[in-house]
Amino acid sequence: MNAAQTRRIGLSSLEVTGLGLGAAPLGDLFVRVSDAEATEIVRAAHECGIALVDTAPYYGLGLSEHRVGDALRTLPRESFVLATKVGRLLRHVPRGGRRSDDAWVGGLDFDPVFDYGYDAVLRSHEDSLQRLGLPWVDMVAIHDLDTSHGRADVFEDRLRELAGGGARALDELRSAGVVDAVGLGINTLGAIPRVLDVIDLDYAIVAMPYTLLDQDALDDELPLCLERGVSVIVGAVFASGLLAVDVGTGTYGYESAPPAVVDKVGRMRTVCERHGVSLGAAALQFPFGHPAVAAVIPGAVSAEQVRQNTARFAADIPAALWGELKAEGLLRADAPVPG
Repeated sequence: MNAAQTRRIGLSSLEVTGLGLGAAPLGDLFVRVSDAEATEIVRAAHECGIALVDTAPYYGLGLSEHRVGDALRTLPRESFVLATKVGRLLRHVPRGGRRSDDAWVGGLDFDPVFDYGYDAVLRSHEDSLQRLGLPWVDMVAIHDLDTSHGRADVFEDRLRELAGGGARALDELRSAGVVDAVGLGINTLGAIPRVLDVIDLDYAIVAMPYTLLDQDALDDELPLCLERGVSVIVGAVFASGLLAVDVGTGTYGYESAPPAVVDKVGRMRTVCERHGVSLGAAALQFPFGHPAVAAVIPGAVSAEQVRQNTARFAADIPAALWGELKAEGLLRADAPVPG
């Protein structure tokens, strides 16, 4: 597969490269990344033909957007597609205080506050432009509007907040040509059909529910996206790290992987080795078997990881590998595969 080959996003005129760069690690997600390393990561992506960069205010509590902007400002603006998100505003931490969010090992000292209302969406978009130091973003996604970030009743409250104003703000940004595409970024299933009742989406970033380890999105979400013309961008394509590790173990769902999952990954790795393919390459290419998928956006903590992912994306994978994974019960029998 060619990292620079483009695919259209939904019914918009926007096209993105199949291989993108997820910029959560630039916000110091699991490890600290220096400013210089962050710039090298973005530049390496550009050199590899990767022209889609996905960030968010929440990533590093503003740090990822600052770093992405610093690196991208050295490039022609038309040479890349930039995506960010709305749904959280960043509030300053009082002098002498401590931030409330501990999801980042580094990052900046701000407190994230969920807000999907009209004014908050417009302010979030404007705040992102200022942090990025860039004149526009191409894509904006509603961030973390799912049940993994609060109880079911909290989700309902936030969905009503979106319906009561945030959706209108996003429609206005899109209709005015301020952004080219509006999407949704989620970690759990069930939110996509509910949000589609509120606003027409161009794309959905699906993090975790569609990987080599989990294909539950095949039941409802992916068919619905295909029916409604919603492009799918797969985030956490390595299941937050585990599928990128060619030896040993890594994180799964942003936590330590349970023994059963580690065992399954070990069996997958053995099958891949029999076919001369790395597990990381199989994980990176698998989503493209589904016609709704437009891109994958793996993160990286070094320029070398960007180059490694580009090589994985270009690797030849024999059809027999997918067949063996299914025969071994490691992949759903009805899962569409590349080729």
